[in-house]
Amino acid sequence: MCGIVGYIGHRDAYPIIIKGLQRLEYRGYDSAGIVLFDGENTSLSKTKGKVEDLKHKTETSISTAGKLGLGHTRWATHGVPNDVNSHPHYSNSGDLVIIHNGIIENYESIKTALIKRGYSFQSDTDTEVLVNLIEEVKKKEGVKLGKAVQIALNQVVGAYAIAVFDKNKPDEIVVAKLGSPLAIGIGENEYFIASDASPFIEFTNNAVYLEDEEMAIVRIGKEIKLRKIKDDAIAYPNIHELQMNLEEIEKGGYEHFMLKEIYEQPRAILDTYRGRLLADKGLIKMAGIDQNLEKFLNANRIIIVACGTSWHAGLVAEYIFEDLARIPVEVEYASEFRYRNPVISENDVLIAISQSGETADTLAAIKLAKEKGAFVFGVCNVVGSSIARETHAGAYTHAGPEIGVASTKAFTTQITVLTLIALKLAQEKGTLSQSKYHEYLAELESIPAKVERTLESNAIVEQISEIYQGSTNCLYLGRGYNFPVALEGALKLKEISYIHAEGYPAAEMKHGPIALIDEQMPVIVIATKKGHYEKVVSNIQEIKSRNGRIIAIVTEGDKTVKELADHVVEVPETSEGLSPLLTTIPLQLLSYHIAVMRGCNVDQPRNLAKSVTVE
Repeated sequence: MCGIVGYIGHRDAYPIIIKGLQRLEYRGYDSAGIVLFDGENTSLSKTKGKVEDLKHKTETSISTAGKLGLGHTRWATHGVPNDVNSHPHYSNSGDLVIIHNGIIENYESIKTALIKRGYSFQSDTDTEVLVNLIEEVKKKEGVKLGKAVQIALNQVVGAYAIAVFDKNKPDEIVVAKLGSPLAIGIGENEYFIASDASPFIEFTNNAVYLEDEEMAIVRIGKEIKLRKIKDDAIAYPNIHELQMNLEEIEKGGYEHFMLKEIYEQPRAILDTYRGRLLADKGLIKMAGIDQNLEKFLNANRIIIVACGTSWHAGLVAEYIFEDLARIPVEVEYASEFRYRNPVISENDVLIAISQSGETADTLAAIKLAKEKGAFVFGVCNVVGSSIARETHAGAYTHAGPEIGVASTKAFTTQITVLTLIALKLAQEKGTLSQSKYHEYLAELESIPAKVERTLESNAIVEQISEIYQGSTNCLYLGRGYNFPVALEGALKLKEISYIHAEGYPAAEMKHGPIALIDEQMPVIVIATKKGHYEKVVSNIQEIKSRNGRIIAIVTEGDKTVKELADHVVEVPETSEGLSPLLTTIPLQLLSYHIAVMRGCNVDQPRNLAKSVTVE
């Protein structure tokens, strides 16, 4: 939820931390703070608001000198967003300073005990409780900071990624992780600490990703000291070579990251199937599937767990797997899965989908499925993420960094990976004819070019957005493969424009939602030629007879719906199973333009964070 940045080394820490916080602002943006240490004194600055507000306050109020520093951008959990609750937090003595991502669930009982021992608290946060617990352990046990952190963390319940230093020992920073991501960048006689690698990509390509219940001490001039929090066992760092480049995390001339990422989808889809889809040879090569083929072929069912946009991608996958591979599929909200005592067997395959690979609810579902003996397969975008490490096998999407909080290219690349898996299994099971199989491969290969053509509708979508930007409600309808697209379109509009929107199967309109339709209600209908077209046309006629305003997504050359709808956006013709990769594009553009016209913060919508690393 929150963004962590730290630096210790030979450079000035301030510009590294500020730029790093700006890159991590997608993780939290209701408040921000920074602490710098110049070898003698600490300088603290924090404020409600954006990193830009912090930058202005810092440069006008404190010294920015120092080769050691910690920075934080917050998504509030405990305590309202204000200057006092912002991180970093000092211990009572002022010697220890901490930043924290996550939730300490038993902080109230710890706080009560510390108050009885004479501690006082300035904020409402669980983080200030944690730093004072560390200080109490350090004093009571007479141990160094690293040991105090370890002992303290064995007393807390919850999730955390922390970075803490002692101003009396200015050559080290102690970091630890459970549930929330934390990376350490390794440079020449310097270390970088961050929630992901984006803050330090221009300084080093080498990073260590902490595993759950691991802590590290980074010291100038020494190698990383890595230990297990539970039993103090020595751990050995696995150094990853980063593949990210600087251009991927900049806006590249676009006004917003979201628009950039919408336009990156042709390349992202291509990159996702590149090397996996060999259409001319009739082959799909995926190591994670090839090495575990029997698990999938012998599965009683596939359970898909995900949240938000990834859940919608899972719903599309349900249609794909059942239609092509004839394997029963259940799609579950990860946030509900482990709380309803689900029936899971060792003959089940669980597919976990997450853009970040750090979604707390999805990770919890993975752990439960593994305990029950199921085979767990991950689909995520971030190399080295927790889901990539926790699953038995998996497949990365290759969308590149997604900075905009509202996912776009994550959705289409997840569908691409899941389609490849379904086609691979259908081929192996013989549930798809050879001609149909080859047709699908060729059609999937053509999708990036068709997405490019769909993006040419941007000007039309912008004109439609101008008309409906003042709407307060909106209905999205789709059938079959495009019902999940209707749900995803409604979610996008809600997320970034704050307009109430609902997605429904088109046939369900008569079972309640039709009561909402009048001349003020825009209804977005996905009405492509393949799959239930005549039924959707009947639904459109029902809307028209009640004076609803119809925005239709249609196949190029459509004439029937054009006569009924108030507005149409055309997409190229494709197979029904691949149509979500095209029909979702105009809906992304619609939500984007309406949000811009309403003056909303497109990349950082209120109350949302990109990576939900707490329950």
